[in-house]
Amino acid sequence: MMTEQFDTQLTELYKTSKGATFQCDVTDRICLQFGDISASFKVRDFFIFRRTVKTVNIHEMIFNLSDEYDFEWIESPKNGISKQFTLCEIIQLRELLDGTKFALELNSVLHETLGDHAVL
Repeated sequence: MMTEQFDTQLTELYKTSKGATFQCDVTDRICLQFGDISASFKVRDFFIFRRTVKTVNIHEMIFNLSDEYDFEWIESPKNGISKQFTLCEIIQLRELLDGTKFALELNSVLHETLGDHAVL
């Protein structure tokens, strides 16, 4: 369970059938659980990781019949992630990361607009 691994105060940001992200208010980190991956990112590193995942050429993976396009390596050395993902896993991970980005932006707008009264 995510809360046992990070042992801190976590607020769920976004959840899909394949994973979830949480915000730790104590360490100011984004915690990611996706398949067998559990990672904790500084906010800046989360956005760098998201950008890395977004640069994978999905179109090329779909239409290129070569075996080398069946998988894509995605790495985030700071967070101990080095994994080969299938096309479906990349799409599912993108959904999770995009949803998390939206939740972070929404939370930021709410705090700017409502001040300390906004709670997610």
